[in-house]
Amino acid sequence: MELCVFNPEHDLCLAKGRAHYVPPRSAVDFARRDASLMQVLYPGAVCCSVYEVAERLSAADVQPSAVIAWGWDAVVKYELLKRGVPAALLPNDEQIDTIRELQHRSTVLPLQPDCREVHSLGEMERLLAEREHWVMKAPWSGAGRGLRWVHGALSAIDRDWLLKTVAAQRCVIAEPRRDVVADVALEYMKDPPVFLGYSYFRTGSGVYKENILWPDEKIEASFPLLPVRRQVERWLEEQVWPRYRGPLGVDLMVCADGSVHLSEINFRHTMGMVAHERLGLKSI
Repeated sequence: MELCVFNPEHDLCLAKGRAHYVPPRSAVDFARRDASLMQVLYPGAVCCSVYEVAERLSAADVQPSAVIAWGWDAVVKYELLKRGVPAALLPNDEQIDTIRELQHRSTVLPLQPDCREVHSLGEMERLLAEREHWVMKAPWSGAGRGLRWVHGALSAIDRDWLLKTVAAQRCVIAEPRRDVVADVALEYMKDPPVFLGYSYFRTGSGVYKENILWPDEKIEASFPLLPVRRQVERWLEEQVWPRYRGPLGVDLMVCADGSVHLSEINFRHTMGMVAHERLGLKSI
């Protein structure tokens, strides 16, 4: 029996970086309510939030043969161990640390030539002298959190946020503001890694809103994605797959001028994967 754990609080847990962290109630409630999302990806498995694992294992009266998480971090590992899941079925601490380091936004800077790693107020102010509009991103953040839009100059709140983020997460990533007309992702699954397909989704102020159920052929015909996809896959082959085998989503921004830029890489399952599988089920 496969046990699939839906932990949408994963990004928050990675940012904290410690096992003893209590995520907000809203994230816990979302995990309990929507754990069936994992069922789309793993039909036949037992899918639940981490907080329901002990109850579900007791009801099944059998130990799991494998454990799959939405995303692996120190918190979900600690909570699963506490609920009786054997350590042999979970990633070791070195693997957890590797996932966290890969998720740090500085990892993908080789694929983002216009972005900058910022360590001080002075560095950010020099960038603003060169270009007026930037987005400052916390290196560990997700779901629209940890983003600040800067226009011309740093406000007092911006300055305080930058200093606190650098102290906690080593740096801030500065990305030029772009005229984005579409958000598309490259989705990779399983071990060995395979390209699952594309997903097309909508955001608002950096926050995921919904997926649009377009087939891969339509997405590929609508946006110039292949050059960036080839570049990303060369980098993954050299820098990532030797260190990490698991689900991975690459978010891309398609701009009004036709250019395509990498936004971020998520070393976990994604809503795009769920949407892609649902599209496949609908087409059968």
